[in-house]
Amino acid sequence: MSNYSPPVQTLIDELGRLPGIGPRSAQRIAFHLLKIPTDDVLRLSTAIREAKEKVRFCTRCFNVTDQELCGFCRDDRRDSRVVCVVEESRDIVAVERTGEFKGRYHVLLGAMSPLEGIGPEQLKIRELLARIEPEGIDEIILCTNPNTEGEVTAMYLARQLKPLGLKVTRPASGLPVGGDLEYADELTLGRALEGRRELSE
Repeated sequence: MSNYSPPVQTLIDELGRLPGIGPRSAQRIAFHLLKIPTDDVLRLSTAIREAKEKVRFCTRCFNVTDQELCGFCRDDRRDSRVVCVVEESRDIVAVERTGEFKGRYHVLLGAMSPLEGIGPEQLKIRELLARIEPEGIDEIILCTNPNTEGEVTAMYLARQLKPLGLKVTRPASGLPVGGDLEYADELTLGRALEGRRELSE
């Protein structure tokens, strides 16, 4: 039985469902929210509600945006022939920090993970393949995370893309294996992109 009143326990439980928030962190955040002024809490809840109502996925690349196309897809100065494929929108921020990439993006919204029941059908792979001809794409950089799921996803994509006559590349080594792209420092990721290698089938 919980030591807290039901509203407090419900708040802790909901916070605990967020990624990276364990039971103790959920407790700390809950009590912080109860302690701060009501206006601050309402500002947070309004920001969450507005983000949920206004933010959607770009109809072309599936980056988060509040418009039909995201800023990268709307920017005519970017090279539409080169597309960097990432797992999540937050990975775009990591790539952009390097200053090395001037093309467009495609967000898969995840990575293949048979244990979690995530196969190619659950990812935005069909949508990526549909972009190739209309957009005149000739190089795809597979910038999935350097962990097991990211590698499996990259190899699957390479097998789908190579027969289409595209240049399919992967950032060079230097990224820590088992890590997440969003935590890579910009110098390491920049060098990895610069020295990207072509994948064989």
